[in-house]
This record gives sequence, C-alpha cells and structure tokens, in this order.
Amino acid sequence: MVFENYFIRSKVFASPLLFELLNFFDTWRSARSFERRFPQFDPAVLRGGLSVLVRHALLQRSDQPHDPASPRAMAAWANWNPAAGLLHFSTKDLQYSSDLEFLLKRQQTRAKTLPMPAPVKRYPGAKRIALLAPRQSGEFPQVLLARRTWRNFSSRPVELSALSTLLGLSFGVRWWVDVPGLGRLALKTSPSGGSRHPIETYVLARRVANLPPGLYHYAADKHCLERLKRGANSSQLSRYLAGQKWYGKASALVLMTAVFGRPQWKYQSPRAYRAVLIDAGHLCQTFCLVATWLGLAPFCSMALADSRIESDLGIDGVSESVLYAAGVGTLPRNLKWAPWPTPFHATRHANPAFA
Repeated sequence: MVFENYFIRSKVFASPLLFELLNFFDTWRSARSFERRFPQFDPAVLRGGLSVLVRHALLQRSDQPHDPASPRAMAAWANWNPAAGLLHFSTKDLQYSSDLEFLLKRQQTRAKTLPMPAPVKRYPGAKRIALLAPRQSGEFPQVLLARRTWRNFSSRPVELSALSTLLGLSFGVRWWVDVPGLGRLALKTSPSGGSRHPIETYVLARRVANLPPGLYHYAADKHCLERLKRGANSSQLSRYLAGQKWYGKASALVLMTAVFGRPQWKYQSPRAYRAVLIDAGHLCQTFCLVATWLGLAPFCSMALADSRIESDLGIDGVSESVLYAAGVGTLPRNLKWAPWPTPFHATRHANPAFA
C-alpha cells in the first residue's frame, strides 16, 4: 500500500495494517494509549513506528511547532479532497530539464518504439461536407493568425502604456453586477465559472519603460500595480520558469494564481477545480492575443518553481497558489515568426484546407 501526504508530497510504502494505526489517531491521543490499543506489538517497536510516521508527516506531535494556517487553509478544501487536492498538491514543484538537446534526443528515442500520436482525428467512413474557407481579412483574424509562443526577444523595453493595456484588457474588471443577497460580481473580457474569477495577477517587471524593476500585484478593480518587492533580473525570471533560460530576456512575466476560496464558496464538487484551470487558460489566451495585437512577443508556460514563486509572493500555496505564467517582450528584429530555441528547428507549412 502507498500512503501519501500529498500536501507536502511525502509517500510511505507500508502494509494495510497502517490504515488501522492511522485511524486510531483520528484525534489527539498519547503514545501510551497507542501502546495499550495494540498490546500484541512490542512497545519499543510501536514507539519506533510512531517516530517514522511523524518523520514522514503522516502523524503530527502536539508538542512540536506547526503552521496553524495550513490546517485552516486545507479545511477549505474538504469538499474538493481528495480528488482535486491530490492532483493540485502532488503536481507542484516538479523537476524540469532545460537541456533542449537532451529532451529532443529522448523524444526521438521514444518515437522509435512509440510513435507520436496523430495531431488530428478522422472518421474515415463518414460523409464529408466541405466548408467555406474562413474569413482571414480584417484585423481580428490577422491577430489570431499572428499569435505564436515567442522565445526570442529584443533588448528594447516594453512601453508602460502597452503593459497597462495588456493588463487592463486581459485581467481588469470591466463591469460590476449587483446580485441581491450576494453582493457584487466582477465581469471581465474572459469568462469565468459562476463569475467567481479566482485568478489573481502578479507582474515581475524586468524591462518596462518608466516602471522600476520589481515584483507587483495587479489590482484588477483599481487598474494599478501594487509593488511587493524591488528589483528583477533575467535569472529570477528563468528561475520562476523552472530554468527555461530562453525566457529570461523577456520584459515582463505575469504570474497567475488562484484564490480557491472564491469557487469553493459556491461549488462543493471537486469538478470545480477544472473550472479554475480553464479560467487561467481563458485569461492566458486573451493575454497572448492582446499582446499580439499590440505588436509584442508573448509566451506562456506551466513549468513553474511553485514554492519559490509562492514564497516571493507571500502566499501560502493552499488558499492561494500559483497556476500559470505568461510573459511578454518586444519582437526581435528581422524575425517574422517565433523560432524554437536551438537545437529545435521548426518549419512552418500552410494548411491547404485554409488556403
């Protein structure tokens, strides 16, 4: 059996007997009462077992310090656990490799025995009805077609006016709706399940004209930046993105966190966790399209140094946790399409269906 404290990502492999032992400690009990409950075992063995369980955070001692905020914050997850909690907490702080050559070779080796799945699905026997080519003229279609994930940036700073527009149109509260008996609900340019809008936005500004480098919180209702820390550099940006050095020269990084109490208040089912992730996706796509419209070079990534970011933001990682990152820089000169960093070399081909 595998017993996991997914909150701190600790696993113990043990026999099913451990179920009974842990169940005994569903409330505070003394080690002596534990020995009386299981007289068939040597007391010294039981005490040693307790030490192991404490060390692996499956049990907690009342005479040892612990963060009282964590149990209170985790209590809000009660209706979502274990389904949503296991996914969320056990997938934090993963180790990533930033060696692109190694990653490419590993994928090529894997493809020899397990080919990459087809990028599209077909029903060979189904009748096909040809569609008219989509309209591609006009500003909006051109913005959609121009959106790419950029990994190269020029040294020119992003203008503060551009960042203001980018944050306001992507994350700002555009309207308020008064609901009797509930209060005000925010409306933004992107949809949100139940209009809960759990996503908060933070900005690591590295090279933005007329904005001192630093870590900021974007106040979505006031459309202003609240400075949390001074200073920002390319190394810090890369560390936040789990060592992806090719993003280090971006001008600004936007960190999206989720305040889980907002959807947890309305939705008791752990399925609502899906809505939180989708909300972040809605906002990120809006961000990338607005950045493209502004003539900037956007990108996004889910490879995050979760705990490092949360520590710098001053959030607990339970009631509020980082989910997604998007960034922006200025377009590199003489490049009309977002290239992969070396050693990846992507070649763009037009889809004949849309010719």
